[in-house]
Amino acid sequence: MATSLPSLALAAVLDRAVERLSRAGIADPAVDAELLVAHVLGTGRGGVQAAAFRGDAVTRDQADVIGELLERRATREPLQHITGTAPFRHLELRVGPGVFVPRPETEVLAQVAIDALRAAASASPVAVDLGTGSGAVALAMATEVPHARVHAAENSVDAFVWARENFDRYGGDNARVAFIDLATAFPELDGTVSVVASNPPYVPDAAIPRDPEVRFFDPPAALYGGEDGLDVVRILSDVGMRLAHDGGVLAIEHGEWQGGPIRELLTADGWLAAATLSDLTLRDRVTTAIRPPRPSAPAHAHD
Repeated sequence: MATSLPSLALAAVLDRAVERLSRAGIADPAVDAELLVAHVLGTGRGGVQAAAFRGDAVTRDQADVIGELLERRATREPLQHITGTAPFRHLELRVGPGVFVPRPETEVLAQVAIDALRAAASASPVAVDLGTGSGAVALAMATEVPHARVHAAENSVDAFVWARENFDRYGGDNARVAFIDLATAFPELDGTVSVVASNPPYVPDAAIPRDPEVRFFDPPAALYGGEDGLDVVRILSDVGMRLAHDGGVLAIEHGEWQGGPIRELLTADGWLAAATLSDLTLRDRVTTAIRPPRPSAPAHAHD
């Protein structure tokens, strides 16, 4: 996009950016173009739109940087890797190579967990996010339910680095992230947790994602969940039963065809009231269940 002119009309830069991203097969080229330009100019999408409407210009150096970032996006490198941030509810999370980029549909999981946490009959309910990735769900709970205590587990070194950065930014005294496998996480919390939440890897091994951004850039350990995609869900059922107190809630994100199998799995494991909720596109997205009461200790027989 470099030119011999000292500056370029922002509207023309945006038009060229949209055209370039359209040719690359980007699903919503206008949005991505505006976000990339906003990143370079240090403003938001609204600021870019207003500046283009006013007839503002960008410098040649800015146009060069915009052109470089456009070419990266045109290779299908995730927009969030280029800008270094991903929006999630009210958070702006730091993300990059090695961590699963949080998606808008995961906000459904966060909302379910937050609602359950707010409804918990405790002055300081405990929540656990297993396989936290960037920390999205855990930090949403910790910041939106400040009287809760939130514990997050992550066992990928690359993802943990990003989670640690996000916890340092957003996590107050009520949130912590631990480098630990979700299968053995937090034994000290057994029987005390009001909400166990997870967005586990749930893509069946043979179901390679269509989008290059997912296929080539999201870490495989955050995507693939075995032959039927439910290997980690089976572990979550066991771990959730260990962690949750009686009446505690388990909430698991999954693919649109997995609600039925997960409800069956959880019910077979003893969970109560398994139910599946849809996202904004009306696709099954989150299944919840309630931990049954623990067996009471048998009374001693009288002689």
